[in-house]
Amino acid sequence: MKLDCYTHIFPLEFFKRMEEVVPDKRPIKRWLNIPVLYDVDARLRMMEQFGEYQQILTLSAPPIEYMAGPDVTPGLARLANDGMAALCKKYPDRFPAFIASLPLNNMPEALKEIDRSIKELDARGIQIFSNINGKPLDAPEFYPMFEKMAQYDLPIWLHPTRGQTFPDYKTEQKSFYEIWFVFGWPYETSAAMARIVFSGIFDKLPNIKIITHHLGAMAPYFEGRVGTSWDQIGTRDADDTFEEMRERMRSKGRRPIDYFKMFYADTAVFGARAATVCGLDFFGTDRVVFASDCPFDPEGGPMYIRETIKVLDSIKMAKSKKDALYLKNTKKLLKLK
Repeated sequence: MKLDCYTHIFPLEFFKRMEEVVPDKRPIKRWLNIPVLYDVDARLRMMEQFGEYQQILTLSAPPIEYMAGPDVTPGLARLANDGMAALCKKYPDRFPAFIASLPLNNMPEALKEIDRSIKELDARGIQIFSNINGKPLDAPEFYPMFEKMAQYDLPIWLHPTRGQTFPDYKTEQKSFYEIWFVFGWPYETSAAMARIVFSGIFDKLPNIKIITHHLGAMAPYFEGRVGTSWDQIGTRDADDTFEEMRERMRSKGRRPIDYFKMFYADTAVFGARAATVCGLDFFGTDRVVFASDCPFDPEGGPMYIRETIKVLDSIKMAKSKKDALYLKNTKKLLKLK
């Protein structure tokens, strides 16, 4: 059995409502060309080719808080979560669990939706994005969300988000050539990881579990910079030496890089073998889960699944470790029977 920990879907009723409220209609044209994103029958047919294969469902981007104002997004989140819970109930052999989406531009309602989704709908975690409408994840208003998930002892899926309006140069108004996506999204995840690390969330909530999309983004490849450069944090900043933060880490006997290895990561690197080996080496197989990022490949669904499996099967490792990657790590994190 292979349990794909990070796949995206739009429940049909949510998709119809999203078409009405989402401010940027351009992505909808692309989504309509990916039937398995919203057509469950098409998705089930596609999944058959992989045999004993299941998917954990998450909502696709854009973030709910981007779609509408704080008076509308709570209803959108409820519609999305109800729809995914219904899919899991109807097709438990294919979709054993889903991850809840939240209206993070309305934190009181987001906290209520966490409780409702987990207690009433049996959601097995929540999905958040690397920034909340431009705000960093370590802003104080978002801390209760992390605290609540630590109390539930269920994971947070950290997904990147960045748009064309994030320019790559100060002299420009937008990002060109889709740099905002190809290079921008890994940067977004990495920056969010750094803010979580240095804000002390892992010290305040030692059992917090955060799954970083795309195998920890830049952190594994830049292990040398993350390690030795942040060992010297405060020597380059004219305004702050970060001494209090450095002392907190020293009191735990940890370097900054040790905190980056406290994240979990998934294998959704689109069939890149070198990246997969690098990520597994950085995090260790006990903190990596199998995921494909279905259905956003050039074939509209099967390619990333097929190529990810191909790469993992090509890497020599003990059967127990491969079983952990494909199934057992996810079952443990999500507390699945």
